[in-house]
Order: sequence, then structure tokens, then C-alpha cells
Amino acid sequence: MPRIIPLVLPLSVLLASIMTFGNLAENYEFAAMKSSGISLQRAMRILIVFICVLSIVAFWFANNVIPYAEYKFVNFRKNIAQAKPAMAIAEGQFNDVGFYNIKVNKKSGENGNILTGVTIHEKSNNVGENKTVIKAKDGKLISNEKSSILKLVLNDGYYYQDVTPKKYEDRAKLPFVKAAFKKQIINIDLSELNKVDEDKENISSTNGMLNVNELRYTLDSLNKNLDNEILSFSENINQRVGIKRSPIELKTDKKKKPLPTNLLSLYTHKQKADILRMAASNVTSNVYSIETTQKDLKDKQREINKHLTALYEKFVIAFACFLMFFIGAPLGAIIRKGGLGLPIVFAVLIFITFHFINTFGKRLSQEGGMTPFMGSWMSSFILSPLAILLTYRATNDNGLINFDAITTPISQLFQKISERFFPAQKQQ
Repeated sequence: MPRIIPLVLPLSVLLASIMTFGNLAENYEFAAMKSSGISLQRAMRILIVFICVLSIVAFWFANNVIPYAEYKFVNFRKNIAQAKPAMAIAEGQFNDVGFYNIKVNKKSGENGNILTGVTIHEKSNNVGENKTVIKAKDGKLISNEKSSILKLVLNDGYYYQDVTPKKYEDRAKLPFVKAAFKKQIINIDLSELNKVDEDKENISSTNGMLNVNELRYTLDSLNKNLDNEILSFSENINQRVGIKRSPIELKTDKKKKPLPTNLLSLYTHKQKADILRMAASNVTSNVYSIETTQKDLKDKQREINKHLTALYEKFVIAFACFLMFFIGAPLGAIIRKGGLGLPIVFAVLIFITFHFINTFGKRLSQEGGMTPFMGSWMSSFILSPLAILLTYRATNDNGLINFDAITTPISQLFQKISERFFPAQKQQ
């Protein structure tokens, strides 16, 4: 529920302000106020104070309540999975249980422990590799509250296991082992997972669980880690390719004989082949190392961008309430319609625009397309001129669109053209 507040609160402020000021304008109460010397700014003064207080409360809510609720929710969900492992396996998707990723097509039984269509990927020591795949027609989960071992009994299945030969030449053949079984029992150690304690909270790594101070501290650590990794990799790759950092070391001795143009001419054919083979291997290894490190650095930068976006979002929520009020209040005074009809149409259109731009900016900033600051504040920057324009027009009792400002220049242009090409008509 707290995660819905950033969506609901700005929309509520926008809709309430349009309905309130639209109802006042529709019943000519603004006309009565202005005839008594009360301007629109004076009528909005107490509400502006209220919106400022609401914005502060929204920031406090986003900075304290939402992270705490997210923190408790994830840990409570984990505790449920610890108490009843069968609940940790959802149908139709891979589920992380111990050292296995388990997917089932259907669950049945009183506690959901009867599994049909089981696919298991056993985790490898190398990240991202699943060298053992087990498929079974059906299975059953057997657990005991007094035991830390979860038994998974599989029936009528087979497994594939990739084999990595010691010789590099044999790896291109992609050898594997295949075996079938009638019954197989997999024991999953849940000794750490079965320590159920609702007050035990050990998950705090996601950016949605952190407040402003924690996000700043985490960002400082992430930035230092990224800079250290870039520096370490640059020094490592320079040493591998033989580039020396100090320009003093690059000075050559003038007494040394100049090297020939073709260095390979100094070696035999066999030595030439060995040198070229070694050079090609080094180039391939360096290119692979650069590509891998580049991917890791992009992932680290993406994580930094996510934390920055989470930091700016807490301020965007507070400003969004303020912005939506200054869009809704003058818009309601201009359209002069209260109730739930036209105000809802305007409110939904404006909020969809705000939400779409906000989502687009956040996604783009997380992928590095723009800075996280611009991505988070893009929607506010785009809609702020609209709020200023509507407030100005409502203050000066102008309509939503001034058609005279559009038609007058056009009529003047046609008049000048007619006077230039038809001077006789002007004399008549």
C-alpha cells in the first residue's frame, strides 16, 4: 500500500483542486470574491500553505514510511518462504531454493507439495552457468519442522550435465552426460533458511529500502568502488600490453642500435609461428577482458543510476503535489466546471502525461541515456511552464486558449497582403 502513495497523492491533489475551484467558478463565487476585492491569489493563499505542509508530509512519507514498509515486506515474505518452503515455489517460473533453481508447471496437494512438470537448474560455482539440468514428470516435497533438510523426491525423469574437458581443444565438442532415472531424491539444506524470526531482518541491499542519508552513504561507496575498479583495470591492462605510465621510462638510449623494420626477420619460421600465435592469443584475451570489464562497469553504473533515481524520487513526490495544485487550481477556475465529469477527464490526461514522462525519464536515465537528475525531474520541468501559464491566465481572467492571439495576427497578415496587391480597393 505505501508504494501506491506516490501515484495516488499527486493525482488526488490535481483532481481535488480542479473540482474545488471549478465548483467555485461554476457557481460564480469567484466573481463574488473579486467584486469584494478578494483576488485569486488571496483565495489560494491558505491552500498554498496547506499544500506546502502536504508536500513536506509526502517527503517524510517517501523518506521514512515507504522504505520501512518495503524493508518489512521483503523480509516478511522471506520468512514465509523459510517457514513453508513449498510456498517459495510458484508455478510457471524459476524459484531460487537453496543451491537450485526450481520450476514447476503445476502444484497440488493440501500444502502444495505435489509437483508436476519439474525442471531444476543446479547452480554452478561460476556465476551465470547452469551445468546440470534435471527434468522430471512429477515430484513431491517432504519437509519436517524439526529437520533442516528439505527432501525433493523426483519420479520418471532424466538429467543433463555439461562436462568441461581439461584440454581446451576438446571443449569445442561440447561434451555432456545424460542419464535417466525412475526415482531420485535431492536433499536441500535449509539450515540457514529455517531460522524463522519475524523480527530478524537481514535484507537491506535494494535502493527502495533506503532513506536519503542511507542512499547518499551507499552512493559514496558505489562511486568509490567504481573508480577503484576502473583504476585497477587500467593498470592491469597497461601492464599486460606493455604500456608504461611514467614518461621518464619511455626515454630510449641513443647508444642502442636501431631495430630493423621487420622484427620477425630475426627469427626462424618456427619461432615466427609461435610468436604470431602468442600475439593472437594475447589480443583475444585482452579483447575478452575489456568486453567483460566493460559489461561489469556498465552494470555498476546502472546500479548507481538506480540509487540516484531513488534519491531524487523522494523530492519529486513532494514537488509533484505542489505542481499538481498549481495546475489544477487555475485550470478549475478557467474551465468553470465542478463535479466528477470534465475535471476527471482533465485530471487523468494531465496525470497520465506526468506519469508517462516520469517513467520514460527514469528508464532512460537508468540505462545511461541521460543523467539521473534530468530523468527524475523531466516531468516536473516539462509541466512547470504549464502550471505558470495556467496560473497567469486564471489570475488575469483569461480563457484556457486565447483565440484572439491566434486569429488577430492572421487577419492582419491577410489585410497587409490585400492592401499590397489590391490598392484600388483600399482607395474605394
